[in-house]
Amino acid sequence: MEKYLINPNQKLASVSRDIYGAFSEHLGRCIYEGVYVGEDSPIPNVNGMRIDVVEALRAIGLPVLRWPGGCFADEYHWKDGIGPKASRKKMINTHWGGVVEDNSFGTHEFFELCRQLGCDAYVTGNLGSGTVQEMSEWVEYMTFEGVSPMADLRTRNGHEKPWRLKYFGVGNENWGCGGNMTADFYADQYRRYATYVRNYDYKNRVQKVACGPSGGDYNWTDVLMKKAGRAMDGLSLHYYTVTGDWAHKGKALEFTDEQYYTTLEKAYVMEELVHRHDAVMDRYDPEKRVGLVVDEWGTWHDVEEGTNPGFLYQQNAMRDAIVAGLTLNIFNKHCDRVKMANIAQTINVLQAVALTDGEQMLLTPTYFVFKLFRDHQDNTLLGSYITSKNLSEKGKLPHLTESASIKEDGTIVSTVVNTSLTETADVLCQIADREVTDVEAEILTGEAHAHNSFEEPGQVASTAFADVTRTPDGFRATIPPCSVVKFLVK
Repeated sequence: MEKYLINPNQKLASVSRDIYGAFSEHLGRCIYEGVYVGEDSPIPNVNGMRIDVVEALRAIGLPVLRWPGGCFADEYHWKDGIGPKASRKKMINTHWGGVVEDNSFGTHEFFELCRQLGCDAYVTGNLGSGTVQEMSEWVEYMTFEGVSPMADLRTRNGHEKPWRLKYFGVGNENWGCGGNMTADFYADQYRRYATYVRNYDYKNRVQKVACGPSGGDYNWTDVLMKKAGRAMDGLSLHYYTVTGDWAHKGKALEFTDEQYYTTLEKAYVMEELVHRHDAVMDRYDPEKRVGLVVDEWGTWHDVEEGTNPGFLYQQNAMRDAIVAGLTLNIFNKHCDRVKMANIAQTINVLQAVALTDGEQMLLTPTYFVFKLFRDHQDNTLLGSYITSKNLSEKGKLPHLTESASIKEDGTIVSTVVNTSLTETADVLCQIADREVTDVEAEILTGEAHAHNSFEEPGQVASTAFADVTRTPDGFRATIPPCSVVKFLVK
């Protein structure tokens, strides 16, 4: 019997809803065919946005959406994507598949998508190949209400009022595809560019996110915090879970038991990354004003056979769902520093929450993890601990991971992930100074290779979980292998 302790008297930090954000890049079929089909499409849409996709994303409470990239962001020139669509410039998407980008989805379309989703906007600006003026004018175009060249241009393009822009990324992966810069050089560039990312309205203070490290590059974090920490609100972190190596990542649906555990071991590295980057940031920001923004994370497998290798289209199995569950538990447990995260990517790319094929759409196992975890949004993190053995012979992989939070009405939300392929977990949860009156639970479980296909789209989904018994101060539960469970305790 594993002991699970939750202390409602230990209120630690706010679990930002933005931890449950997503990332949408002009890559493969994420934007086109994924969220946007155009106003004239036979696929049901509102102003070009797929109704089925919008409804699915609303159902998981998507709080924030990052756009337009990714590597694409630092070759994107925003003025090419405004005005009459027939006259918008076309370009070759050199990063992703060498296809023609017709810019029919631009600034106005993105904010229309955010409006339909009811989510906040996170826009990434072009520092790698763009100018300070270009970035400054884009922020003015999006957020300024008054008389100015960019506000007038926005009005002529059909949108008189400015939009609400919550986050603005000053470049992306500038250590790599965003310019191959050193940390010192980028820190200086960031300070220069960020100076002209103005706050035109005190009601819409734009939070500036600096390009942070790739994985375990702690020196990058140190340099950025030391040289530019005072000028930023967030520092990004990118980390992908790759089972093999970058040349042979491994297939999404074909893997051995050993590869399953390797995937989860590598996913659990996120715990060390967040902990150690937080420690570096604490040297310069002990009050944790600057948020760690994990705006690209998830599994990266080989593309599905027969698809464009530059489109990064992969299937999504229960293994991916377990990665999502343990990762979100890590973010919750570090929510004093992790203020936003964005899974890569929303639709049809990498660890997507939904896949489309013409008029068809299916929800992936990862989607249902976000559905389960939605109840954590904007709660207060509670002190909690669960006994768990290490399943890894080479590194770290706990049998069970968990996080617990409390809603304003006193309901405790707990999410527990069983990472084992074969072992059930008998759990006894005790909640300090609490008389429990009701426990509800929902589970996502299945064989590790289980997935949804367009032929069988309903194979994997979350369902009510009955193998839980209320106790006077908590609950007992038997959690099956390869599972993510949400408990609501009153």
